[in-house]
Amino acid sequence: MQAEHNTGTEIIVNGQPRKVTQSKLSFEEICEIAFPGGGGPNIFFTVSYRKGSPKHEGTLVAGESVDIVPGMIFDVTRTDKS
Repeated sequence: MQAEHNTGTEIIVNGQPRKVTQSKLSFEEICEIAFPGGGGPNIFFTVSYRKGSPKHEGTLVAGESVDIVPGMIFDVTRTDKS
């Protein structure tokens, strides 16, 4: 019998399933998953989540991180303040 390898935890980012291997993700990492290379000096992100643990829902700001649980849902919006 072959041992199963942990291939990551599935989360949902902006409606799309994503696999992550980290047990904790930062605001910046979540933004990069949602909008790869999508930052810039006039770009601002808003990150909210639900189905988390122990706090089931909330928001993140730059510099914060959150523990990842399977099926956690992230909504990331990008705003251009030009």
